[in-house]
Amino acid sequence: MSIINQLKTWPWSRPLSTRLLPIMVILGIFLILGFYTVTDPARIDNNYVLNGADYVGYAVCHRITDRSFAIAGRQLPLCARCTGMYLGISLAFLVLLLAGRQRWSNLPPLSVLIALGLFILAMAFDGLNSYSHFFPDFPHLYEPKNWLRLVTGMGTGLAMGIIIFPALAQTLWKQQIIRPSVANLKELLGFVILALIFITLVLSNQPLILYVLGLVSAAGVLIILTSVNTTAVLIVFKRDATAEKYRQIVIPLMIGLFLAITQVAVISVFRFTLTGTMNGFPGL
Repeated sequence: MSIINQLKTWPWSRPLSTRLLPIMVILGIFLILGFYTVTDPARIDNNYVLNGADYVGYAVCHRITDRSFAIAGRQLPLCARCTGMYLGISLAFLVLLLAGRQRWSNLPPLSVLIALGLFILAMAFDGLNSYSHFFPDFPHLYEPKNWLRLVTGMGTGLAMGIIIFPALAQTLWKQQIIRPSVANLKELLGFVILALIFITLVLSNQPLILYVLGLVSAAGVLIILTSVNTTAVLIVFKRDATAEKYRQIVIPLMIGLFLAITQVAVISVFRFTLTGTMNGFPGL
């Protein structure tokens, strides 16, 4: 059954489905915090939630100011390209979870993998062209734009999420569903359409929307680090593919999250010690 059909048959009529409840609560918190913040721009710089997200972004992103989107002049936690990439990861995980594919453990077919590879190549190409502008004498094909960084980053984020999600399922579950996380190009098109909606929302430059998506992108950093850490820990301790019930995956995921937060903290402190700035690098 395709993702679209599964979502159509989802029991939306049930009050606060147990799968949707955590997502609804988190989104509600983001919206309340965002409304509270953006109704008074003076609060933005002192907002502890955004400041915490800054440290998450600081661990993985250059955070160069002119390559980032901003809320009322305040830079988002991640640059334009990383905002797209980690939003793409969050989007891929969210859609696959809502479609009930937690145990689907096969990689997508070759046609989908080729398309995802092209997404990654597009970001690499745009990134090299963008990087060449640091050196005035280097040739470059076109003027870099933040919207291009956002679009190419989103494509790579989708690729990362769609590939890592079934890899995590392989590592967690004893009883797996041997089916690809994304079955064909038609399903992939659904992800692309949703990604375009996210891109449009970012480019709308609406403070409340940017606030929420900025936090979701920072969450994407923790999602990918937690997934990789959980996979590594289970393999190292030879506890992979043993979980039969959901409660048995809580501890491995919490360990992965703890390691992710520790990594972010260590990298951020080390980088700030070296550079003395939260935005970009000295001289850039």
